Amino acid sequence: MNEPKLVAIDLGAESCRLSLLRWTQGKPQITLVHRFPNRPIEEHGSLRWDIEAIYRGVLEGLLRCAEVANDRIEAIGVDGWAVDYVRLNGSGHAIGNPFCYRDERTVEAEREVCRRIPRERLYALTGIQFLRFNTVYQLFADSKQKIDQSFKWLNLPEYLTYRLGGDAVAEMTNATHSQMVQLGTQEWCREIFESLDLDFAAAPDIVPTGSIVGKVTCALGRIDAFRETKLIVPACHDTASAVAGIPAEGDGWAFISSGTWSLVGVTLEAPVATEAARLKNFTNLGGADGKICFLKNVNGMWLLQQCLEHWRGRGHLLSVAELIDYCGRSGEPEYLLDVDDPELLLPGNMPAKINTQFQRAGLPPVSRNENDVVAFANIILHSLAARYAEVLKDIQDITGKKLSRLYVVGGGSKNTVLNRLTAERTGMEVVPGPAESATIGNFAVQLSTLGTDYTDRSAVRGRSTANWASILVPSDSRLFVEKSQVV
Repeated sequence: MNEPKLVAIDLGAESCRLSLLRWTQGKPQITLVHRFPNRPIEEHGSLRWDIEAIYRGVLEGLLRCAEVANDRIEAIGVDGWAVDYVRLNGSGHAIGNPFCYRDERTVEAEREVCRRIPRERLYALTGIQFLRFNTVYQLFADSKQKIDQSFKWLNLPEYLTYRLGGDAVAEMTNATHSQMVQLGTQEWCREIFESLDLDFAAAPDIVPTGSIVGKVTCALGRIDAFRETKLIVPACHDTASAVAGIPAEGDGWAFISSGTWSLVGVTLEAPVATEAARLKNFTNLGGADGKICFLKNVNGMWLLQQCLEHWRGRGHLLSVAELIDYCGRSGEPEYLLDVDDPELLLPGNMPAKINTQFQRAGLPPVSRNENDVVAFANIILHSLAARYAEVLKDIQDITGKKLSRLYVVGGGSKNTVLNRLTAERTGMEVVPGPAESATIGNFAVQLSTLGTDYTDRSAVRGRSTANWASILVPSDSRLFVEKSQVV
């Protein structure tokens, strides 16, 4: 096979990106070809995703990739956020727009699920942390809303793959985040389905990371570039893809996949589902190359994004970069925010929510002026760094790992002030990685699956995902060497 051209589709809760991998004299060249915005919509009193808008954006991006490639596309892989899914009717079509994980319908659903299956038992079965938006609570909420349980469901990355022509499957890394996979296996846990009266037949078959699940057969299949294009499920969970894109060696490193959420963790050879891990609410998510991503979800840049949205509605037009620069010249706040307060997971007037938390604790507000942008931003950054340090200490205590290096990938890797504060709090070397690490991991899994072998290099057939990541990420961690003129 000669230097395959590949496409990685990375679905994000704020924007979706399509990137093209080409090769020049044996060296990778990755181009961000198309980016389009994405955000939840209000529909019938609930938060949903406009799935047809997402699909149209993907099709447009693929057409642009074909134009830039000017050649056959060997394979496509889709990754994205986990837990949300599309229900399919008997004809295989979506029954409507899927719910967004931030919809409040799962608040009561989580309580009832844990009444039916004690938390200790649910953790022992799955090793997955308790987050009210996990797929298990969403499916249970469906049953309470009288949505037909026989309708099959697919997580969003696998649904987009299905729309392009792939089989209706669940990829392993994405399946684990449902909190419905039996710990240490690649199978759905029947006890959970039966205890919650969920239809086991509606769940898709679980396939290993990197499986080829078909070829492009939608309308794009009539275009020369896509006539024989394989559909590969990479690490469909974007966090697993982001971790797969870290070119790290050895065992003494941890990661933060930093964006709307901060996923703080390490990779392990086997899950750790001890009582200490449960009490600290750590999760054992599937990772590339059969590894486990042992991590904890920490509220991330969502806090600052929500504040900015509130302030912009009041005429404050500071950019994120300008705001971070101001914070870098501010002192340490007198007290810190509990960034994982459940109230802070919900949208709307984040400065008021932050002040309410302090009021409940008997502390003075950050500022009586909710438009005091620097004061709020500064306390958010310091609080995030402190929380990262706490979680990383817990990881070392629970796993016995000795950590000295911390890779920060994703959009938050560019936040120099937060990186500095994190280094100070943790005492670890903080290494900023690529903002588009999920795209790198997506490509790395595809290349590992294809078993590409170049005649002018040492044999690479059978390289692991980690090997490919080290090839795709230059030493200066710059990812996109060019930007297509068709963007």
